[in-house]
Amino acid sequence: MKRSIFPNRWLPYALVAPQVAITVVFFFWPAIDSLRLSLYRASPFGDRLIYVGIANFKRLAQDDAYRRSVVTSFVFSFVVTFVGLALALLLAALANARIRGLPLYRSLLLWPYGIAPAIAGIIWLFVFHPSYGILPWLLSFVTAYRFNWFLEGWVAMLLLIVAAIWKQFGYNLAFYLAGLQGIPGSVLEAASVDGAGPIRRFFAMSFPLLSPVTFFLFTLNMTFAFFETFGLVHSVTQGGPGDATSIMVYKAWKDGFEGLQLGLSAAQSVVLMVVVILLTAFQFRYAEKKVVY
Repeated sequence: MKRSIFPNRWLPYALVAPQVAITVVFFFWPAIDSLRLSLYRASPFGDRLIYVGIANFKRLAQDDAYRRSVVTSFVFSFVVTFVGLALALLLAALANARIRGLPLYRSLLLWPYGIAPAIAGIIWLFVFHPSYGILPWLLSFVTAYRFNWFLEGWVAMLLLIVAAIWKQFGYNLAFYLAGLQGIPGSVLEAASVDGAGPIRRFFAMSFPLLSPVTFFLFTLNMTFAFFETFGLVHSVTQGGPGDATSIMVYKAWKDGFEGLQLGLSAAQSVVLMVVVILLTAFQFRYAEKKVVY
C-alpha cells in the first residue's frame, strides 16, 4: 500500500482539528459534565449544588413514571427502526425500477429528510389534529368516530411513529437506492437465467448484498429514535396524553428545564447515553456477524 506523505508534518493534524474540536465541545464535554452533575442535587434556588452521590440513580430506579418512559422509548425506537427500514427498502426496490419519471419520484421520496424534526412534527400535527387536522375532517364524512389523540395514548404514539418514520424515510431510501444500484447487473442476470423470479432474486441475491447498508441504517435509526425525536415529541404531544408518549430524552428535558431538577435530569441523560452505547455495542458484537461484505 502506498503511503501518503504530506509536505508539512502538521497539515494532517490541522485538517482533523476542526472535527476533533467539534466532537470534544459538543459530545465529550457535555457527556462528562452530565456525569458530574448527576452526582449532585441543585438547591431550591439553584444557587449551589449539593453532593448526593448515586441518590439520583436510586430515585430513577424507584420512579414508576421513569420506568414507563424507558419501556415507551424501547417500543417506539424498535417500531420506528424496523418499520421504517422495511418501508424504505420496499420503496427503494420500486424506485430502482425502470419507469418513466423516475428522477421526479426519487426527489419526492427524498425531500422529507431535509426537514427538521420539529417542522416534521408540525406538518403531521396539521394532518392529525382533532380540531383543524385534515384527517379528522375527512373521517367526519364517513364515520362518527372522533379521531382524538389528546384522549387516546396509543393514537398519539401512532402519530409520533408515523412522523418519525416519514422524517427519516428519505435518508434510509437514499442509502438503499445507492446499495441497489451498486449490485452488479450480471449477478441478477445470472439468477434470472437460472429461473429465479423477481421476488426470489430480491431475497436470495439483493437483500443479502444489502446487509452492510442495513446494518449501518439500523444502528443510525436506533440512535435517531432515542435522541433526535425530541423535536417531534415536544412540538406535537409534549409527552401526553398523560405520559403515554414521554420517551427518555423528553422526560430528561422536562425534569431538567421544567421541573428544575438538574441532577435528576443529568442522571437520566447518563442512563440514556449508556443504553444507546450498549445497544450499539450489542449490534456490532452480534448483528455484524450476519453482514456480508
